Amino acid sequence: MTISDPGFSETGTTWIGHRRGTGHYRRIQLAMLLAGIATFAQLYAPQAVLPEISAFFEVSTAQSSLMVSMGTAGLAIATVPWSLVADRIGRKRTISIAIAAATILGLVVTLMPTFELALTVRFVEGLALGGVPAVAMAYINEEIHKLDAAAAVGTFIAGNTVGGLSGRIVLGPVGEFTGSWQLGFLAITALSILSAALFIALSPQPQGFVPLGRSGGTVGDSIRSTARNAGRHLKDPVLLTLYLQPFLLMGGFVALYNYLGYHLTDDPFLLPVWITSLVFLAYLAGTVTSPIAGRLAGRYGRKIVMLVSDAIALASLALLLIPSIWMIVLGLIVFTGAFFASHSTASGWAGAHPKRGRAQSTALYNLSYYIGSSIFGFVGGLFFQSLGWPALVGMVGGIILVASIVALVVLPLKHKPDPKPFGRARRA
Repeated sequence: MTISDPGFSETGTTWIGHRRGTGHYRRIQLAMLLAGIATFAQLYAPQAVLPEISAFFEVSTAQSSLMVSMGTAGLAIATVPWSLVADRIGRKRTISIAIAAATILGLVVTLMPTFELALTVRFVEGLALGGVPAVAMAYINEEIHKLDAAAAVGTFIAGNTVGGLSGRIVLGPVGEFTGSWQLGFLAITALSILSAALFIALSPQPQGFVPLGRSGGTVGDSIRSTARNAGRHLKDPVLLTLYLQPFLLMGGFVALYNYLGYHLTDDPFLLPVWITSLVFLAYLAGTVTSPIAGRLAGRYGRKIVMLVSDAIALASLALLLIPSIWMIVLGLIVFTGAFFASHSTASGWAGAHPKRGRAQSTALYNLSYYIGSSIFGFVGGLFFQSLGWPALVGMVGGIILVASIVALVVLPLKHKPDPKPFGRARRA
């Protein structure tokens, strides 16, 4: 059944968002999928060729991981500033500028003659990429009807996982077969250029956005409001616990994936880089488990789903210690699925828990998520290069255990239902 466009109320004066089944809804879904691909293909692509980067720049294993960590650090720092920019110029324009700038910087990385310059450009590229996750949820909730927004959010998250996967499985083989990690980067840049162009062409003209100036506020008002809400959130033990989860869990997740290539190309496996890149297909497990976790959280409660997911992730680490490629692949699939189940549950809870300033709560969650990625992505390398793969796996297990214990003690068993994502529609 097709629902008529545009997405106004029956009076034709109140914007309520595009409905599922309409052409504009499908265009937004596809556009957000492409935005996720363009962003996360660039962000995590270096993971697939860290050994080659290490050899090219003559740096250590841990130092090579900074090619990932500097990008995620830049993204973490930029999320709140980008959200303020989006309040002034609009969501679609912000996402378009962010993707275009990051893509250009992705080209510049390949031209850097020294490791320090490459890291600097990667950091600035991360600053640019921060514009996409910073405003994506606001864009979806403004343009799509409240009853259909959740499905569109799921499509964006799917784009994130597909982008993260494509960046790894494209760059690795291209880099190995051409003998140049730079050419691998160029292949990812080409993919991002195509995705960015299609996003700009497909996403319809925004209808639900109200510029900050037109609504009577100023940039100073927005900054003060953001600071007040953030300060309030950082005093809430439930939210602090929820922000701790991505800091630790994402840190462990990125650390494993950063050094997996080193582990599989070394004794006893000695696999070529292009084959180790295929192991990143385990990332697709997160695409499957995220929506399942959401349904289970609605039925049994978020705390139970988070703790069970963390327990499964912890148990799966034992498989990664078995010197069998099949056991490692199985362990990676289970670990990845459990991580995304826990992450999707915690992120939804972080947005639902506060009565005011939900956008700031989501921003703080993302900030913690990417800072954890940056820190533990590097620290994991110190464990790996000093004590080996078992030490890295042990580090990851330790931080997951800490996250689980804190969640068990602090988080309430009962939770509030998710807020309706399109507040203005409730007044229609």
